[in-house]
Amino acid sequence: MHLLKYKYQPEKRTNSWRSSIREHRQRIAEAFIDSPSLKNYFDTIFDECYQKARLLASDETGLNADYFPQECPFSGGHVLDENYLP
Repeated sequence: MHLLKYKYQPEKRTNSWRSSIREHRQRIAEAFIDSPSLKNYFDTIFDECYQKARLLASDETGLNADYFPQECPFSGGHVLDENYLP
């Protein structure tokens, strides 16, 4: 959700958004360390999670969900990459 907001509302970017993106990436990385099999699960549910993120981004931004692409504009690698920002 935050990556979508960051990409599609550049005029509203804040340090808080970047911090939230970093925090959630760290949580995912820790979960993968604790349970390596979750990486395969992440790959399996990635598209489903993206659809939920579109709805959350729509709720938070007030933009119609159709404003965000049907297919995720970020790869799973982008989502997990601590240095990637769109």
